[in-house]
Amino acid sequence: MTQKTKLRASFAEAVADIADGSTIAFGGFAMPGTPFNLIKALMAQGAKRLTLVANTTGGAQQPRMPDIGMLVENGQVAKVICAFTAATRPTDVLPFTKYYESGEVEAELVPQGTLAERLRAAGAGIPAFYTPAAVGTELAQGRETRVIEGREYLLEYALSLDYALIRARTADAAGNLRFHRSQRNFGPVMATAARCTIAEIDEPVLPLGGIDPDDVHTPGIYVHRLVQVPAEPNGIWPSKRQARGQETRR
Repeated sequence: MTQKTKLRASFAEAVADIADGSTIAFGGFAMPGTPFNLIKALMAQGAKRLTLVANTTGGAQQPRMPDIGMLVENGQVAKVICAFTAATRPTDVLPFTKYYESGEVEAELVPQGTLAERLRAAGAGIPAFYTPAAVGTELAQGRETRVIEGREYLLEYALSLDYALIRARTADAAGNLRFHRSQRNFGPVMATAARCTIAEIDEPVLPLGGIDPDDVHTPGIYVHRLVQVPAEPNGIWPSKRQARGQETRR
């Protein structure tokens, strides 16, 4: 029997069946981990009333590249769940802000570590957990807390996803992934939390066994579709100058 391939011919094909109302996580912790090409394809696909899960709402990076803020501007988003709903610098203005302040898009602010743990819990089959993060703040108002060994904790629920759109440096034909630096910050937990994980891959997809098992960061069982990022201008990636600048800063 011929094994069904996970490799898709285009980004459009990879996101074609994403339905209205889906909950979708987007990898990205600065430039290397953001699935620019999949975001662009989803904008063209046009699914509506989406719930987006990400570290930030995007839009501060210049020159601007496809981000979830563009999905908001495109009228595709009902809610955003993220660790940063506002700019981290006062000089930055996020496109998302005006949509939130006008009531067009709902926002749920989640501490960064809690966001990662909610995703990890979903992948591990843990329905809820207690954390000290956000206790005593506005985020805890009206919510269940519990005192354990003399300390107060806030109840948080697992965050399951319909889709995870992530970016990895290397993949093999089975979908095993190896991330590069900050790609690994959210990519692995998003992949395990999703019903369907779609990964865009920087380097040519390797044959089975092309990644040493010790180097696999996310096993292929969690990855359902792969798309190879083509060379510019067909594939979106920072210019060589920008990439060198990012490497130098890291």
